[in-house]
Amino acid sequence: MKNSRREFLGLSMMLGLSSVVQASPLSTLINIQPSDKKLKILILGGTSFLGPHQIAYALERGHEVTTFTRGKTKPKIHPELFSKVEQLVGDREDNLEALKNRKWDVVIDNSGRKTKWTEDTAKLLVDNVGYYMYTSSVSVYYPFFGNDFSETRKVITEMPSDAKPEEKGTYEYGIMKATSELATINTFGEDRSIIVRPHLIVGPGDPTDRFPYWLARVEKGGDFIIPGSKDEVVQYIDVRDLGEWMIRLAENKASGTYNGAGPEFEMTTNAFVHGIHANYNVPINYIQIDDNDFLQENGLFGIQPWVIQLPEYAGMSKTNNSKAIASGLTFRSLSDTVVATKNWWYSDAVSQERRDNILGGENSLMQREKGILEKWKARKGN
Repeated sequence: MKNSRREFLGLSMMLGLSSVVQASPLSTLINIQPSDKKLKILILGGTSFLGPHQIAYALERGHEVTTFTRGKTKPKIHPELFSKVEQLVGDREDNLEALKNRKWDVVIDNSGRKTKWTEDTAKLLVDNVGYYMYTSSVSVYYPFFGNDFSETRKVITEMPSDAKPEEKGTYEYGIMKATSELATINTFGEDRSIIVRPHLIVGPGDPTDRFPYWLARVEKGGDFIIPGSKDEVVQYIDVRDLGEWMIRLAENKASGTYNGAGPEFEMTTNAFVHGIHANYNVPINYIQIDDNDFLQENGLFGIQPWVIQLPEYAGMSKTNNSKAIASGLTFRSLSDTVVATKNWWYSDAVSQERRDNILGGENSLMQREKGILEKWKARKGN
């Protein structure tokens, strides 16, 4: 597995920005309270990673849920709940018939991967839905220079003329998310739009192998590479914390733009790794590799569940979550996330082939680790 600088975040997200616009203004901070009103919720998507956790929480709170998908993905998270969900079938590219002449209190757009998709669904639903919630990304803040990564930070909506070829994919993703946010707000208005910008999402159902790999690797023990500086900051969010908070935002009609990042306190790379290790009874010899050139040469970018802080990514783990916390975002412990992810990883929801491949596959870091360590020791003169 050769992860270049260009593929830095390729396993679970890309990053992007362009021609400067002001992010939608902060709404008044509110104290989220449980809502007695039962909602009719439409989720665009809903069968993959985030959606099933939103559905589980919404049903628990007595809401009615409808999903709109192509009908091709069978949910592997909370599959037993989908018999309680109305499932509409169509295609966001060219078939929205099932959404016509229907009313919902809120739509949650988890599958907006093209700006046109968001524009089309927003325009179709604007007169029949109270609020439009768009699941965006902190990718809209790329490049992550500076220290202010609050929701009022300016984002970019066009490809910069000086963008390097290896950056274009990163920009394109962030631009798509930023322009989709604008499509939501331009159609529904600021008072009826809810924009959520998640950070790296982890937890049960993770479709990438990044966080699960680290759990499986820690479980093996032995010599263990920690890429990057020990003092780098880690940010992530448990998918359950994100999904449940989004439902509460909908209940409270909390219009505005929110960063969905955790934890609640500053966590360093090594605290994160040691926190994972605390859940396993195995001896580990940690080997810190903080030489970015060496990491790049040996394909060690993008394989860890945090961001190695190259200059253009340095601010990504400084995402300001104070508004989200004030608006009801709460956090499970890292231990809770590890245990839940581990239980899912060893359940029937994950194939044995995937479990075998993560440590023993041709491209697995585990298969390259010994050789990388030998090269590192040679470079350090050990």
